[in-house]
Amino acid sequence: MTALVQSTIDRHGLDSHEHALLTLLQALQEQDYRFTTCTPATHARVNARASNAQADSLAGVFGWSRPFTEALLTPSLLAQMKAAQVLEMQSGLHHSGVRVSSLGDQLLLHSAFPTGAADAVFFGPDSYRFARAIQAFLRQPQARPIKRVADIGCGAGPGALSVALARPDAEVLALDINPTALQYTRVNAAFAAAENVHVQHSNLLNDVSGEFDLIVANPPYMADAERRAYRDGGGELGLGLTNAIVEASLSRLATGGSLLLYSGVAITAAGDPFAAWLQRQLDDRQWCWSYEELDPDVFGEELDQPGYEGVERIAAVQLILTRR
Repeated sequence: MTALVQSTIDRHGLDSHEHALLTLLQALQEQDYRFTTCTPATHARVNARASNAQADSLAGVFGWSRPFTEALLTPSLLAQMKAAQVLEMQSGLHHSGVRVSSLGDQLLLHSAFPTGAADAVFFGPDSYRFARAIQAFLRQPQARPIKRVADIGCGAGPGALSVALARPDAEVLALDINPTALQYTRVNAAFAAAENVHVQHSNLLNDVSGEFDLIVANPPYMADAERRAYRDGGGELGLGLTNAIVEASLSRLATGGSLLLYSGVAITAAGDPFAAWLQRQLDDRQWCWSYEELDPDVFGEELDQPGYEGVERIAAVQLILTRR
């Protein structure tokens, strides 16, 4: 373990369980582990193939969340899984209690498939789009230096880490109400040696003070009957939390500061309800903002769910809002 990684562990205050999770990530890195996480629907379809009934590789274990026999992994890796409390037994076969996904050069720890638990920490295609949106924003000339940043609803930490690694001199607050998300973000930040990430419990921005040069957020935007925190956006057709993040950010952006929000919107025959809401809320004299669809049709399988009978499509959207 390098001195830089050790100092990051010390600064994040990892407990013994989190340290064991970090050691597991390092072991996977040493074996050149890589995995791109797909949508839950694709994941289920691929795993349903007869040839995929059991894992036959590290990707099968830690990416696809497939059952595996003890002989598949080395004794050392099995011991590390036990130490990290993620080696589970189901129907006579082992399972990993976590998934690990690639994001650029990093590995991020998140919840195993299927993500049915109330405190599940999701990572998937939206996480990749969110990270790319942040990277594109940071490549543009900035009106003011980015010194203080908040990631609202950090989840596994892809947003906070994308900013922290690109702006190592910035203070980046990774905020969430889910203790499991905060734990995984601490581990992922330590693995990335991102010493400028500060992980903290907060409901929106209610539990932190001061202004921000940049606020980023990728909130849940589905109407979820099970009310899972990572998935349920609340409000009408899942738009409640997206609206709340915009409202919370308006009074906390410094002059010249920006909100970058990646979300999803249920589009009906009446149009885009989020775009209409923004037009009503924002005074163009105070705010400069752009809004666009990044993908016009995502998670189409959700249209079969109750409540979506009048929805034509779900669009992935991006809002960039700057205080003049």
